[in-house]
Amino acid sequence: MKTLIRNAKIINENKIIVGDVLIEEDSIKTIGKNLPTADIDRIIEGEGQYLMPGVIDDQVHFREPGLTHKATIETESRAAVAGGVTSYIDQPNTVPNAVTQELLEVKYKLAENNSFANYSFSMGGTNDNLEEVLKTNPKNVAAVKLFLGSSTGNMLVDDPETLEYIFSKVKMPICVHCEDESTIIKNTQLYKDKYGDDIPVKYHHLIRSEEACYTSSSKAIALAKKTGARLHLYHISTAKETELFRNDIPLKDKKITAEVCVNHLWFTDADYETKGAFIKWNPAVKTQKDKDGLWEALLDDRIDVVATDHAPHTIEEKKNPYTQCPSGAPLVQHSLQVMLEAHRLGKISLEKIVEKMCHNPAILFQIEKRGFIREGYKADLVLVDLDQSQSVTKGTLFYKCGWSPLEGEVFHSTVTHTFVNGHLAYENGKISEERHGKRLSFER
Repeated sequence: MKTLIRNAKIINENKIIVGDVLIEEDSIKTIGKNLPTADIDRIIEGEGQYLMPGVIDDQVHFREPGLTHKATIETESRAAVAGGVTSYIDQPNTVPNAVTQELLEVKYKLAENNSFANYSFSMGGTNDNLEEVLKTNPKNVAAVKLFLGSSTGNMLVDDPETLEYIFSKVKMPICVHCEDESTIIKNTQLYKDKYGDDIPVKYHHLIRSEEACYTSSSKAIALAKKTGARLHLYHISTAKETELFRNDIPLKDKKITAEVCVNHLWFTDADYETKGAFIKWNPAVKTQKDKDGLWEALLDDRIDVVATDHAPHTIEEKKNPYTQCPSGAPLVQHSLQVMLEAHRLGKISLEKIVEKMCHNPAILFQIEKRGFIREGYKADLVLVDLDQSQSVTKGTLFYKCGWSPLEGEVFHSTVTHTFVNGHLAYENGKISEERHGKRLSFER
């Protein structure tokens, strides 16, 4: 199968050029201008549109196995390709938790026949599974994931000796959720004493506070410096935390890296008034000052990656009182549009969006032959129209949970085509039912 994308504005490696891309089977065969059209099976006219590498989302929760009333690999990867996300790294806090090699491989088997996008699943660490963690193959598993704040099941790693041992022995990326548990428990009790279980959600960012985040992040970074661990901090949510990261060395040489999620770049605590528990995340959406600080750190390269922490729950679950209301929301279908809207508002260049959402995840995790538009690389590609508006409504959502915290937004750009391994997975609102997602491999 040969596909030719013609006359598109190609965003790649800090440049935008007008050109053609020839896809042959699952890979990019040729990049050039006025490429011949003979023997081409399909021609897509890209004039006026932008072509970029597929987005790599380094943190999602697709809920399978065990939580499939909320989402499945099939439903959420379908939403991913509709949003231009061609690869994802799923987290281990499913049921059962992916904390043995056997349980981890169960997830890979589930994805093998069900995922519309490329996939990897992180190995989960606990206080008592060190032997299993050390068996993880760095060639075909993205990372080891540690929760340094409360999480599903037995995944809170709070034993200092265990933590130092993991940091010392694991030679692949260690990804961490950083919130200090004792601070959260203390703050929660203060608000429970006043409100009972039905704490107003507007206090969420004061319960899961700046102090909780900074205390945990700074300890993790200090331990990484002590042990030489390759540490990646997920979903940084405070301006204060951004002071912990460097921008004076190339990403490939960084031992300590950071991610920000689109929810922390889009919402603030002022939005609790209208959105309520639908924007209840851990870590919490915080203040305008924090949002501004996150944008500043993203643009000056202290923060390396933009992702989603896509974590769907049912509407019914989100209607529970505060202490029984789960944190998290679906975002993977609209993360690219959020960033393109920020571009329209003058906050970020198209080249920087591609760097943070496509190139940098590939560099950071050493993903093989993805994340760039290069000859010989896998043909994971996205065409976007910056002049075609799209409203977020229930009828346009592919999530199993059937809702989005972005409902009512009108984005001024649209993802028109998504290719996964050379296969046209999404075109103008329609998903191909063929599933061409592949297990990611890593150059380690």
